[in-house]
Amino acid sequence: MKNEKNIKASNGYVVLGLLLVVIASMIVGLVTIKNPLFLILMAVIILLIKGFFIVNPNSSKVLVLFGAYKGTVKDNGFFWANPFYTRQRISLRARNFDSERVKVNDKIGNPILINVILVWKVNDTYKAAFDVDHYEEFVRVQTDAAVRKLAGSYSYDNFDDEQEQITLRSGMDEVNEALEDEITERLAIAGIEVMEARIGYLAYAPEIASSMLKRQQAVAIVAARKKIVEGAVGMVEDALLKLSEDDIIDFDEDKKASMVSNLMVVLCGDKEATPVINTGTLHS
Repeated sequence: MKNEKNIKASNGYVVLGLLLVVIASMIVGLVTIKNPLFLILMAVIILLIKGFFIVNPNSSKVLVLFGAYKGTVKDNGFFWANPFYTRQRISLRARNFDSERVKVNDKIGNPILINVILVWKVNDTYKAAFDVDHYEEFVRVQTDAAVRKLAGSYSYDNFDDEQEQITLRSGMDEVNEALEDEITERLAIAGIEVMEARIGYLAYAPEIASSMLKRQQAVAIVAARKKIVEGAVGMVEDALLKLSEDDIIDFDEDKKASMVSNLMVVLCGDKEATPVINTGTLHS
């Protein structure tokens, strides 16, 4: 038997009624006939009592008889089965697993901190009970292993690898899908169904976080400066064109260069410009 087998156990209330009849018969026999042989029924009563069990909603009982798997009861209610069965309870409820933050290296070797949030449940009770030891611990260990493998397959970002289209930081949908596929493959041996897997925390390791922050700030500053320069060039070009079209003033090349320089300083500078009033002539 390599797969789960669903079985129907006997109705516990019916067997309980029979048990009450046996108890009543024993008491009547002892009181009226006073035959000690009726005490033999005590062993039967004890065996019958041992066979009762309860299955709660979204739970199950795996039944084993002397080392042989007999089946799994998934229906909830009050049941009775062979009293020699050993019964293992396995929950079928969905469970959350928030892994610890682990330090791993990304694709290009940067140390990062990452953890995963996993939603899972038992789908095959036979595999969960007999194919692995302690399936809950198996889920934890294999999830950590999947996270480590995933982190080594992608770069944290594309600052160092501009050709990388999908990164841990920017490609969350693709990365989470890859993570879920990896965990699903690893947990299939234990009969575990992965309902959702996604990265819950992602950051550079503390020893490089400060340096990486400065690098990100530098990249942002360069990008902002580039936009400022592009805008300033357009504004200067428009200004010169407007002055020329309206015939406000004629510039020679030297004055044009001087004006362009002054406008670029004003538009691209970090501080507000200080106006200077020219009290002489334009060419003085």
